[in-house]
Amino acid sequence: MKFGVVQFPGSCDERDAIAACETVDGAEAVLLWHRDADLHDVDAIVIPGGFSFGDYLRCGAIAQFSPVMASVITFANSGGPVVGICNGFQVLCETGLLPGTLLPNEKRRFLCRQLDIEVADTNTPFTRNLTQGDVLSIPSKHQGGRYYAPEPLLEQLEADGQVVFRYANDCNPNGSLSDIAGVCNVARNVVGLMPHPEHAVDPRTGSDDALALFASLAGGRAYV
Repeated sequence: MKFGVVQFPGSCDERDAIAACETVDGAEAVLLWHRDADLHDVDAIVIPGGFSFGDYLRCGAIAQFSPVMASVITFANSGGPVVGICNGFQVLCETGLLPGTLLPNEKRRFLCRQLDIEVADTNTPFTRNLTQGDVLSIPSKHQGGRYYAPEPLLEQLEADGQVVFRYANDCNPNGSLSDIAGVCNVARNVVGLMPHPEHAVDPRTGSDDALALFASLAGGRAYV
C-alpha cells in the first residue's frame, strides 16, 4: 500500500500524516510536492492540514490551482481514495470534489482542543473498519472550520448519507451546521474532516483512536 501526502507551501502536518499512514502494516508514504503533477503511482492520497499559501484570499483558494491538484482531481474522479484533513478539507471543498464550504468559526477564534467525533457513516474507504456510532477522541485546531451548505444541499447530504463524522457529546467547537465534522462525495471515495486524525495514532499523545481510520484507508483502490 502506497500513500501520497500532498505538501503545499505552509503545510505543517505532512510529516505527521506520513507517520500516521505508515502505522499500517506494510504501508509506505511519499510526499507529493504541490508543483509536481506526478502522483508517483500512489494507491491513496492524503491532503494534510496546515496553512497552504498562508491561507491568503480564503483557506484553500490558492492551493486548489496547484498542478498536483489537477492530478488529484483526475485520481478522485477515477475512483481513487482521497482524504482531506482540516486545510485539506478546505482545499477539497474549493476544488468542488466535496460539497459545501468551511466558514470562519462562529466565535472568530482559533481553537485547539481534544474533541469527540461520532462516526455517522461507514460506507467510505476511511471508515469501513469502524461501526456507525463509534465515538473517537481526536484533536482539532482551526479558525475556519464551520461547515456550511445551503439547506437544500444539506438535506440532500443527510438523505444520501454523505455526513461521515459529527461532533459528539455537545462539543461542536465552531458552529458547524448539524454538528458536521466531515463529509464525503456522492461516489464516497473522497472524504474531508476538520479534526486531525494524524495526531491521534499514539496513546502517548492523548489518543490512538484514529489508527482504525488509516487501516481502513489502506484498502486503497480495492474499495467498493
